[in-house]
Amino acid sequence: MRIKSFLKELIPYIIIILVVVIIRMFIVTPVRVDGPSMNPTLEDKQLLILSKYQKKYERFDIIVFNHHGEKLVKRIIGLPGDKVEYKNNLLYINGEMMEESFEHIVTSDFKLSDIGYDIIPDDMYFVVGDNRKNSLDSRYIGLISKEDIEGVVNLSLWPLKKIK
Repeated sequence: MRIKSFLKELIPYIIIILVVVIIRMFIVTPVRVDGPSMNPTLEDKQLLILSKYQKKYERFDIIVFNHHGEKLVKRIIGLPGDKVEYKNNLLYINGEMMEESFEHIVTSDFKLSDIGYDIIPDDMYFVVGDNRKNSLDSRYIGLISKEDIEGVVNLSLWPLKKIK
């Protein structure tokens, strides 16, 4: 009888633990910025909430992805089918100049062909950090596979400030 009573009391705690685990695995999870590559938008050690359920990525989304076992935080610049070029600190997508409405450090001239592509293949993305002079991003590590993207960042927990 005591075991049955104990198990009955334990069930709500097991349910709570399962719900928390499911939320962290499939819906949202905290993530911390590591390094200055997203300055001035995000700061080193800033705590963010990562939305894992969103699987349609848009230009200028801030994402977290896996790169050789390390989680990196970067901004999507190029989508599948795009031709990307930076010239005189201006972004050109498919030959048209695009306005970048967020603050970022000066970007050196770059063409997608510099990393061996004419256009971005299906399920691949071109990402950069906002601190362009200090960012390990697609200009150096190549395109990012959709399967390596963990989710989109859309909320800052600490410090309390809005993501741009």
